[in-house]
Amino acid sequence: MAPPFFYDWIMDSASLAAQFRTSIENAERLLRGVTEEQASLRPSGGGWSRKEELGHLLDSAQNNHQRIALAALEGRYDGPQYAQNDWVNLHGYHELSWEHLLRHWLERNRMLGRMVARIPEERLSAPVKIGGDAPMTLAAWVEDYLQHLQHHVEHITRA
Repeated sequence: MAPPFFYDWIMDSASLAAQFRTSIENAERLLRGVTEEQASLRPSGGGWSRKEELGHLLDSAQNNHQRIALAALEGRYDGPQYAQNDWVNLHGYHELSWEHLLRHWLERNRMLGRMVARIPEERLSAPVKIGGDAPMTLAAWVEDYLQHLQHHVEHITRA
């Protein structure tokens, strides 16, 4: 069973950043265990290949980078959802190498984690609202991002 990356509620920026770093390190370790051959297989019942699912995590990091930055800078964020399947198809992630996708995912998340560490404490309570969903605090949004990440990494690395 994969080690947990998501921890109990944390309210200060330094702890949230440490949680973020630990989550990315755990995910990287697990994702490095996936071979190019495994990543290229298409599921028999349809759906994304492992490459496409990691690509989805790249898209998620991209979208959430902007959301988190704007909430931290402006004290709130209210924006749209994104068309996940369309983003995955448009990028053609299945055609890229696993190592390329993994490197890009890792660098994107390291940058995102660096930004999380710099969020002013008072902005952690900024409301983040996506589409028609109920608003969440910025701190809760970052933790939700990490839960989403964990869910997909566990799915990708499941034997």
